[in-house]
Amino acid sequence: MGNSLACFSEKNQATKIRSKSRSSHNRRLPPPPPPCISRSTSRKSDRIYPNSLRIHEDNCDDYNYIREQARVAAALLVQHHQQNGTITQFERSVSLRDPLASSSRRQKKNFMPRNSSSRARSLSDSLPQHLELLHQGTTVEDLKNKHFVLVHGGGFGAWCWYKTTTLLKESGYQVDAIDLTGSGSHFLDSNNITTLSQYVKPLSDFIENLDDNKKVILVGHDIGGACISYVMELYPSKVSAAIFVAAAMLKNGQNILDMFSVQLGLNNLCQRAQIFRYENGKNHPPTAIDYDKSLLKEVLFNQTPAKDVELATMSMRPVPFGPLTEKLSLSTTNYGSIPRFYVKTQDDFAIPSSLQEVMIDSNQPEQVFQIKGSDHSPFLSKPQALHMILVEIFHIPPKMNLKTI
Repeated sequence: MGNSLACFSEKNQATKIRSKSRSSHNRRLPPPPPPCISRSTSRKSDRIYPNSLRIHEDNCDDYNYIREQARVAAALLVQHHQQNGTITQFERSVSLRDPLASSSRRQKKNFMPRNSSSRARSLSDSLPQHLELLHQGTTVEDLKNKHFVLVHGGGFGAWCWYKTTTLLKESGYQVDAIDLTGSGSHFLDSNNITTLSQYVKPLSDFIENLDDNKKVILVGHDIGGACISYVMELYPSKVSAAIFVAAAMLKNGQNILDMFSVQLGLNNLCQRAQIFRYENGKNHPPTAIDYDKSLLKEVLFNQTPAKDVELATMSMRPVPFGPLTEKLSLSTTNYGSIPRFYVKTQDDFAIPSSLQEVMIDSNQPEQVFQIKGSDHSPFLSKPQALHMILVEIFHIPPKMNLKTI
């Protein structure tokens, strides 16, 4: 009886537990199961492991083993890209990144595949963001030059691009809309602007201050087309492409007034909408051109929503007259070296489609796009269509011999 009770004593029971623990410790544990990589893009399901396979840092053996496997897989993946020429330079931290370092970091970073056999299946899901873009055909050069600079037309300001700016930023592009001198929120009186260089100075200063290895896509509307042409001549190495949206696309030796003279001959409505200002007296040339607010909708915004017409009515300012008379000096080596694209506006009463075709025929761009049902202000009347065209032009490979459509 005493021996039977001794079997259940605390001392003997503890001895048995210790012996059983040592026995199980000596047996080799099976390797942990492979990670389950979620293919979902939503944040709620962005988990590396299901709940039953969660790894905790207090389980040091399992944790260190999988962390080492992740590092090896990352190194193999980087070596694979280098050998195949699909990546040229990247941050050193890519090969050293540890996605299992903490539970908070584990939720933010994708886990690299454990071995080469699973790489082809899960590469696009597991690559870090900049490697994934490279895998999809986007180069580091594309990312660096993914920058649009928007230049408004006469009387407008940076405010007019608010829909385009929003859409481009939501698509991952860097965007800057410029207020030219005396326009938008710029303080100077339009009547005191006498030269094109003075009018374009905010834009030219912006381009000049860009990093030497940075390029932008210039987008010009209306007389903003002449403004971006002026800057293209000055800084050709900093402009990757130029897009003229219902804009003055002039040849060497022409000025904006040449376009206006043709425009007035084609459209009596536009002529009636323009009001010349003579701040220096009637015996001197005009100092600015203003718009009759009662005709704004009919001339510039015939397809634009009423709320945007109201915004424009309150925001538009006179157009300085002096810059309109200055002839452009454009060379083949500078201005001519930059790919140009034209966006036609079909229902435009300010710069009619026929005048746009005259400029296209005399100074042919790489490619021509057309927005159906757009007035002179597609950034307000057809923002989605304009956005799609801008993005499409960004993805056109450089130096392609494209036909006009």
